[in-house]
Amino acid sequence: MGVDFGLPNFDGELAELALLAQTAGLNPVAKLTCKRRAPDAALFVGSGKADEIKLLATQLGAVEILFDQSLSPAQQRNLERHLELPVNDRTLLILEIFGQRARSHEGKLQVELARMQYLSTRLVRRWSHLERQSGGIGMRGGPGESQIELDRRMIGDNIKKIKERLIKVKRQRQTQRRQRERRDAFNISLVGYTNAGKTTLFNALVKARAYAADQLFATLDTTTRQLYLGEAGRSVSLSDTVGFIRDLPHGLIDAFQATLQEAVDADLLLHVVDAASPNFLEQIAEVQRVLNEIGAADIPQILIFNKIDSLAEEYLPLQAEDSFELDGVQTPRIFLSAKNGTGLQALRQKLSQVVTNPTAGQNDDPDFPDDHGAAP
Repeated sequence: MGVDFGLPNFDGELAELALLAQTAGLNPVAKLTCKRRAPDAALFVGSGKADEIKLLATQLGAVEILFDQSLSPAQQRNLERHLELPVNDRTLLILEIFGQRARSHEGKLQVELARMQYLSTRLVRRWSHLERQSGGIGMRGGPGESQIELDRRMIGDNIKKIKERLIKVKRQRQTQRRQRERRDAFNISLVGYTNAGKTTLFNALVKARAYAADQLFATLDTTTRQLYLGEAGRSVSLSDTVGFIRDLPHGLIDAFQATLQEAVDADLLLHVVDAASPNFLEQIAEVQRVLNEIGAADIPQILIFNKIDSLAEEYLPLQAEDSFELDGVQTPRIFLSAKNGTGLQALRQKLSQVVTNPTAGQNDDPDFPDDHGAAP
């Protein structure tokens, strides 16, 4: 379900919700849209549209309703009572995907923290897997304490414990970074919108076997490997980070601070873009917004326009390298296909230049050519 408030790219955003649902293992059976100037305070969509949703869900046998926008706790509760079905929003859907995909101990802790923080504002009994406290002598939670108070305290205790464990993990990461700094390591981080092909590029550069798939959020845990650059005569540290997405829950940005710190501490960012996506400009803007939010906006970048193997012939670039204006700065851009290897050598050469001469990572000359000759 999507509500058009007059913002651009509404259709593309709703299509992305369907991809998120499929990534979470759900099977979308229908979509509904409506236009509103502002959300309805009680039901977000208004009672008439809510009745339409209920009728369609009954006809199709739907078991859950997904909203593309974030719902307030009150709106979610009111919709579930009205529709008599579970109602979830984009935020919880992303959290569920992250919960399914996290593999490392740190990743699991970060996801659980974000999930607990989200649920703490709702208290809709979505944490039944947690052990209940029982009342009695010497135990908290006597007969005078309501279940909702128990739930609230239980979630608060879990949040506190997870934060304490994450502090220890963060210290371990800081120790690893100091060791890299003592080795005078040059740190490069791959960043980009989810499913832009970061992990495929990572595997191609360092001959790794990190999990990569044509789906949203295939990679959640940061992976770091050494990349040897022959022309520079040295190795650099290359990290593959979690992909960004529109409306990434703020709780996840906070919870993934240790993971995203790899980008903040980098000497160079390889900003991977899906050149075949019709929404690549919006995706670039979203990545830039998140980089600014985590304090990584001033780190030099090289734009990697990936997946050129998926472009129609008339949209193929006329040259392998050019520049692209990024937040008012002419930024080096390389066209490549991580899947078939096209352009990888040009990227290695560019990285060697940057490592040898760090100022080569950016070009502030406004007269730098930008005639890439392609639709992107």
